[in-house]
Amino acid sequence: MKKAYFAYTRVSTVKQGERGVSLVEQRSAIEAYAAKNGLAIAKWIEEMETAAHQGRRAFSRMLSEIRAGKAQGLIIHKIDRSARNLRDWADIADLIDRGVDVRFVSDNFDLASTGGRLSADIIAAVSASYIRNLREEVKKGMYGRLKQGLYPWAAPWGYLNQGGGKVKIIDPNTGPLIKQLFERYGSNTVSLRTISRQMYEKGLRTKSGKPLSFTTISAILRNPFYCGVIKLRNKGDTYAGIHEPLISKALYDRVQAIIDGKSAPKAKKHQFLFRQMVNCASCNRRMLTGESQKGHSYYRCHAENCGGMSWSEAKLEQAILNQLRRVRFDFGGQGDVGTSQSTSQPTLTEFADAIYGNRNADREAMRTSLKLRLDQIEARTNKLTDLLIDEAIDRDTYNARKEQLLLERRGLEEQLAHIDERSPFETLLEMFERNNRKLLRYESMTDAEKRELLEIVCSNLAASRESLGITLRTPYQEIITNADPCFSAPVRNDVRTEDIVRLLKKISDTQGGGTGTFN
Repeated sequence: MKKAYFAYTRVSTVKQGERGVSLVEQRSAIEAYAAKNGLAIAKWIEEMETAAHQGRRAFSRMLSEIRAGKAQGLIIHKIDRSARNLRDWADIADLIDRGVDVRFVSDNFDLASTGGRLSADIIAAVSASYIRNLREEVKKGMYGRLKQGLYPWAAPWGYLNQGGGKVKIIDPNTGPLIKQLFERYGSNTVSLRTISRQMYEKGLRTKSGKPLSFTTISAILRNPFYCGVIKLRNKGDTYAGIHEPLISKALYDRVQAIIDGKSAPKAKKHQFLFRQMVNCASCNRRMLTGESQKGHSYYRCHAENCGGMSWSEAKLEQAILNQLRRVRFDFGGQGDVGTSQSTSQPTLTEFADAIYGNRNADREAMRTSLKLRLDQIEARTNKLTDLLIDEAIDRDTYNARKEQLLLERRGLEEQLAHIDERSPFETLLEMFERNNRKLLRYESMTDAEKRELLEIVCSNLAASRESLGITLRTPYQEIITNADPCFSAPVRNDVRTEDIVRLLKKISDTQGGGTGTFN
């Protein structure tokens, strides 16, 4: 009875197996060898996995089956097809020592002799050395690309490959959808399940036409590649990318804060005007609960020590409106309220042009400041590298700090790129005027419009039994607390437009143009 032989063929990648002819050629050569030598092949084992590391699944199962006596021999095309690491070669050598008839079609060695085994050992060692050197050269090439700001792997969702050594470009089809994915999650109003369904309906799907899994969506949202920073998942190394960012650094930061639980959810489950907006000042509960009774809305605290403290919606809104009236102004007849004399008043922009005519100087000063901060980040990055080289910090600390610096640099570069479009002061003026027009129309707004405006103007609403504490956002809180008596007057037309302009300029200069504060 003929011995039963297993035949093993392998290629290094799936692509080679699908598109190449290596497996076919190996199989053909093995079949010809078996026929010539009268060997019976009982089973073929094909594998599309690199031999650079031990642990190939099909190879390991084959060894187990041979050791279990399911075959008395093994045929392989060449030694380097079976082993490019010495551990796998040791496993094959163990089979030979067990009496298994191992044959190599292209390497015709007498493995039963000392000389034949030595020659095979040398070839196996050379193959292992070759693959180690090849791996190092590949790593050098990859890290060289990374240092150039290029991503050397397949383009992530929303981007397209252009070929080796070329920058990834935004996919005109999926790129806008990935941006919407960040924006929708950054609104902090929807779950991953809802986003997955919504983006599927818009056309963001897997190759098989299925919705993106939660794991895939989470990986996308966590990837700083979309704001211009390349981060290696396994090692944590970070590099400044030269590809076009799909989202801003501010949006990326907002999404990370939401994922990390640092931003409270804004789920809108009820239809109450002040839902999830008013805290209990007595017990510090996150919000009062809205209830409807006989056609009226009430907000209650159900904590035992508060004894069912309650506010009617009408009373809450009146208290809020009294505060809003202190920070809304009818400049130049912008709104539906105001006196007839107000229509002759200059607007904020007109006053700003009169007071701060040469705003190009501000732009140059801001540009100089941003470039100085970029230089400082470059110096800090170099110092960080020196600390790593001197072993003053470990690799994990280095990677974490470098990622922070790269993200900070990306934010400054974004500001620098847009500095000629509009100065921080001009942006603040525009936002203030736009929101002021909304404040003047507050009484005629829908509940949804009122909520949106209150989230812009108010940072905290805390109700006690006696009063409602209202903390406003910048610049409205500064208007109320300003020492100048004209700002504390309850009538808006007692406040001079020039004073508002100067206060906004002061806020803009003090906060360094952080316009993200002013919605």
